Amino acid sequence: MDIKINEQYQSVIISLDGKLMGGPFGEEMNKTLHNLLDEGKKRVVVDLSKVGFVNSSGLGILISGLTTMRNGGGDLKLAGISSKIDGLLSITKLNQIFEQHPSVEEALKSF
Repeated sequence: MDIKINEQYQSVIISLDGKLMGGPFGEEMNKTLHNLLDEGKKRVVVDLSKVGFVNSSGLGILISGLTTMRNGGGDLKLAGISSKIDGLLSITKLNQIFEQHPSVEEALKSF
C-alpha cells in the first residue's frame, strides 16, 4: 500500500494506492492521523480512487481513522470510491457512517 499526503484548502488529502488489507499499514495510518491532529489539522479526505481491493482489516483501518479524527474534533471523508468498494460499504452498512464523495474536490468543498 502506497500512501501520499498532500494539503489543499486547509485540508489533508491521504491518497492510497494498492490493496487496503491491514498489516503494518494500519499502524502507519494511525500514527499519521494522530500526527495530523497534533498539528491541528482536523479535516482529512482519504482518496480511494487507486484502491482496487479492501478486506475486513482494511475496513477496520478506515473505521479506526474515522474514530480517531472524530475523537480529536475533526472529520474524515472518503473520496473516489470504486463501485466494488461502494458495494462493500453498502453491504456492511458503513455507507451510513462514512461521508462519501465521488471526487477529492467535492469532498474538500464539503468541509
